[in-house]
Amino acid sequence: MEQNQFLKQIIDFNRASFNNTYDMLVMVQDQAERMTSSFLSQASWFPDEGRNMIAEWIKACKKGQEDMKKNIDSNLKKAEEFFSA
Repeated sequence: MEQNQFLKQIIDFNRASFNNTYDMLVMVQDQAERMTSSFLSQASWFPDEGRNMIAEWIKACKKGQEDMKKNIDSNLKKAEEFFSA
């Protein structure tokens, strides 16, 4: 019983560490997006194709970020269920 509780604490620690790191990375990505948007709004010489490419790139990064979060959360939940059984 003690061993399962110890493993649960390790999983909880890993979850908290991941969530804190993830939140920090989201803040960094959001700041980079704001800086890019500010640059593009001031750069009238920048072509529309480039603007569209950057917008698609930002969407892809956000989707990858969300998918990674879902996968990590799912795997941590599976590990928790495995060790609690």
